[in-house]
Formats: sequence, C-alpha cells, structure tokens
Amino acid sequence: MSSFENVLYIQAGLGLLPNMFLLFFYTFIILGHRSKPMDLISCQLTFIHIMMILSEGDNLLANILKSLKFGNGIKCKTTFYINRVMRGLSICITCLLSVSQAITISPSTSLLAKFKSKVKKHIIYAFFYLWSFNLSFSSRWIFFVAGFTNVSENHQMKVTKSCSLFPMNYIIRGLFLTVTMSRDICLVGVMLITSTYMVIILCRHQRQCKHLHSISYLRASPEKRATQTILLLVVFFVVMYWLDFIISFTSTLFWMYDPVILTVQQFVMYAYPTIAPLVQISSDKRIIHILKKFTPSASRFSKKG
Repeated sequence: MSSFENVLYIQAGLGLLPNMFLLFFYTFIILGHRSKPMDLISCQLTFIHIMMILSEGDNLLANILKSLKFGNGIKCKTTFYINRVMRGLSICITCLLSVSQAITISPSTSLLAKFKSKVKKHIIYAFFYLWSFNLSFSSRWIFFVAGFTNVSENHQMKVTKSCSLFPMNYIIRGLFLTVTMSRDICLVGVMLITSTYMVIILCRHQRQCKHLHSISYLRASPEKRATQTILLLVVFFVVMYWLDFIISFTSTLFWMYDPVILTVQQFVMYAYPTIAPLVQISSDKRIIHILKKFTPSASRFSKKG
C-alpha cells in the first residue's frame, strides 16, 4: 500500500498548490474592492478545498498535531471533525455557486432577475447559515471518533491508520444518515435544476447571437465562459461526491472499511479539490493575464499562435 500512499501524497501536493494560488488571488481581488459575487464564493470554495486536503486521512494536519504532542484521540477528533465540516460545506458552497451563476445570467424578463441586485448581500447571510449548520451538524463526530485501539474488543471501525469510529445506536445512525442523505439529495437536485436552466439560457443566447455576431465573439463571451466553467465543476463534483457517498454509506452500513477501499475513497476525495482549481485558473482571463505577465515566453508564444 506504500505506493498508493505516495500517489495520494503527490495528489494532495498537486491539489494544494493551485488552491493556494487561487486563495491569494481571490483575497487580493476582494481586498481591492473589485470583487464580484462569484469571487466571494470561489474564495470560500478554495479555502474549503485546502482544508479538505489538509485534513483528509493521516495527512499534513494530523502530522502537525502529532508533532505538537497532542494525543492520538485529540488528533483524530480534530482532523475528522474538520474534514467532515469541509465536506459538508463543499457541497453547500458548490450549490450556492451554481444558484448564484444562474441568477447572474438570467434574462431581465425571468423571475430570478429581481435577485440580481441582492446576490452579494444575501451571499454573506448564506455563508453564515451554511457554516453554522455544518459546524453544528458535524459536531456529532467528536463523540464517536477516537484513536484506534482494538477493533475486535471494542467493535470499532478503522477509518485511518490511527483513527476509528465507535459503534452508534441503530436509531441514531439511521437518523444521521437520513438527515445527511436528505441534505445531499436536495442540494444535488438544486444543482441539477440550475445547471439545466443555465444550459437552456446559453443555448437560447447562442441562437439569438448567431444572427448578430461571429462565432469568435460567442467563444469570447465572459458570461458564457464562466457558466461553462461552473457547469463543468458541478457535473464533476456531483460524480465525485456520490462516489464518495456510496463508499461511505456502504462501509458504515456494513461497519467495515477495507484498506483498499479507504485508499480509493481518499483518491476520490482528492480528485475534486485537485481538478477544480485547475479548471478555474484555465478559464479566468484575469488569472491568465497575470500568469502571462510572469511568463514572457508563454506570452510571446500565445501571440505567435
């Protein structure tokens, strides 16, 4: 399993670098008072991705807590709690990103148009609600996560090399699973609805513009490019999230985590935070402009092309 672990560490490193770059970029834009509502959401999502990568499994955050001489129990509770909060926030903020973009590109005649001027104000309230809900809802893991001792004696389920879950009462486990599934199904449903709406708007806009503009103009449309990026992120997120959910659900249901399954789940969890920032960087003209300034050779090459 050491080779798989090395792959996971490489994947985590590849995910951290672009996310750190995006976090600095969005922070600079927001502090410079030139931000859009999408920048606020993207900054939150980038921070969540960083924390997800750092807290997944026996990773950097676990090693930091270990070096600070924290006990194995405290280390497990802290990393597991943070990771679960970030995973919940990831689906919530991605859904918020999809809804906000749908409002942004909606035509003036639509019902969503009246929310355009209120998006930025309501996003702050949405952040407060989503963080409060996920911080409180995930607090249950503090009571059920512990340092790994002996599975056969305590009926613990090993979830990392050094951490495990205590068994829950069937009623409590069923209640938490029901609430989690209801939240996820609802949010994914909203994402699919808003994504379908955005596709319809884009197709309609493209048909109208074909009579007035060239194809090159259509490709350069900032709204279209931003919407396509969000659609790609939403589709990829939904696929990765439900793969992870299926693994977690079946493992919890049968109260057993195979080491290979654990590795696969970590790979799936790293996939979205690793790919998402690369998609955002490659599709944001502001970032491309900055990168070209620091890479003159790339700029000359693009001009020749």
